[in-house]
Amino acid sequence: MSESFKPIFADAASRDFAAGESLFRAGDAVVSMFLLRAGQAELVRHTGHGQKMILQRAGSGQILAEASAWSEVYHCDAVAGGPCRAAVLSRHVFKKRLKSNPDMADSWARNLARAVQAARLRAEIRSLPRVADRLSAWLAEGNQMPDKGRWQDVAAELSVTREALYRELSRRRTVHTKR
Repeated sequence: MSESFKPIFADAASRDFAAGESLFRAGDAVVSMFLLRAGQAELVRHTGHGQKMILQRAGSGQILAEASAWSEVYHCDAVAGGPCRAAVLSRHVFKKRLKSNPDMADSWARNLARAVQAARLRAEIRSLPRVADRLSAWLAEGNQMPDKGRWQDVAAELSVTREALYRELSRRRTVHTKR
């Protein structure tokens, strides 16, 4: 995200969150906007089958759940992916500051357009029928596999089970070592 949104949050209070701590829950009233100052947070939904889907992974300098500025309630959970710090600003103040600065509002519109494009790409990847295809498409977008202890996050992002992802990674290691 562009540094251009940081001025909106310049006087916002900072709040620290521990790994796994909730920033907000689906159904909560939207009263605040969050700019990640350090660490990472994830927007998460759980399917009817209990599978975790990561809708957004926000890092330092990114606004979490951008579309919430125009919603009455959050539509998913936000969870700290590790220790993180967020600037927390009233939604009302956030919107007022955007309205008072046309250049900032234009930057915000461009940011939302990029977020829509990214969401469509994630949906396209998740629509692929095979785990192998999803993983290949995800990697082709410049993503890197995290440390082994975080592979379940990739599974959630691809909307596959951990076990299915682990089998695919094992298959790829086997194919790679046979070469």
